[in-house]
Amino acid sequence: MTVLLTGADGYLGWPTALRLADRVDERIVCVDDFSRRDWVAESGSVSATRVEEPEERFGRVENLSLVEGDLADRDFVLQLLDTHEPDTVLHAAAQPSAPYSSINGERALYTQRNNVSMTLNLLHGLHETGLSDTHFIETTTTGIYGAPHFPIPEGGLEVDRKGGTDEVPFPAMGGSWYHQTKSFDAANMRLAESQFEFPMSEVRTAIVYGTETAETRAHESPTRFDFDYYFGTVVNRFCAQAVAGYPITVYGKGEQRKPMVSLEDAVESLVRLVEEGHSGDDGIDVYNQVTRPIAIVELAETIAEVGAEFDLDAEVKHYENPREEDEEHKMEMENERFLDLVGGQRQELEAGIRDVLGTLVEERDRIAAHEDRFLPGVLTDE
Repeated sequence: MTVLLTGADGYLGWPTALRLADRVDERIVCVDDFSRRDWVAESGSVSATRVEEPEERFGRVENLSLVEGDLADRDFVLQLLDTHEPDTVLHAAAQPSAPYSSINGERALYTQRNNVSMTLNLLHGLHETGLSDTHFIETTTTGIYGAPHFPIPEGGLEVDRKGGTDEVPFPAMGGSWYHQTKSFDAANMRLAESQFEFPMSEVRTAIVYGTETAETRAHESPTRFDFDYYFGTVVNRFCAQAVAGYPITVYGKGEQRKPMVSLEDAVESLVRLVEEGHSGDDGIDVYNQVTRPIAIVELAETIAEVGAEFDLDAEVKHYENPREEDEEHKMEMENERFLDLVGGQRQELEAGIRDVLGTLVEERDRIAAHEDRFLPGVLTDE
């Protein structure tokens, strides 16, 4: 039995690889081309945590095998699938940054070609190599939903129009060139499921917070933690700002809520999905990988409060919002299927922030040396 994990060198991929290695009695084949390391270096930044070189990182975990390669290369994917014949493909590889994808047309095109090509190559590759029973799981993003003013379903959208009713795919309303790639992936998965008929699950991942899992601690091998403008999430940037003595910058009122999930909950749900497999129901199993939406100002204030435990004098400051957005949007999102999968929330926001700050205070000088990366300025249109 073989699990193929793509994007295994990433923030979510690495702790997932370690948990799979420790818990799943199957061969774990990890695939990555390590582009994330290059993108962050291009932005003039570093991971706050010190991450080993790939050979060292993967080489000291007994039942992980590493394959370096580009999933946007169709020939590579066909050879990969034909050689390893995975029973499960957990696809977590992508260029994941909305700001990076929005720098210019070149990077928008790269992001869309890269992300969509990888997924299409895997879907067609599974079909063409005859792996019709392989469970294909992809982590996409809750960002494909946009910000509708009604509860977001976990799956299709019930539509009642002029006397007729049906369930239709949720409309793609992603707010960046990156988010739209995941909308394309969701549509391509639906088409592939109807034509190829192998089991598929889509895990729509929220903003993830956290730095450690039991496995990263046990293996003494932290996952990466990006805090720069392009690759650091709002949680990462706020925590790094607090550690560096930089004001926690909230745009506008900050009352809009964003979907969030802890690293622990995200990893556990993916591993359980590998263990339990597809539900067996018709169609694609869709999970909203979110525990609850959190207001940006609540996030900032929580970081400041927990920061006091680490003798951080973090100050929350509000600045004029440069973005056009509803600053009071409440973001309601159904997540019953996800909570059933993960067995209930395993880590609350405050505990997750405590983990993050506990890790980052040990790297205060490293973060402070790159605090200018909290704002854009290195990457150009050239």
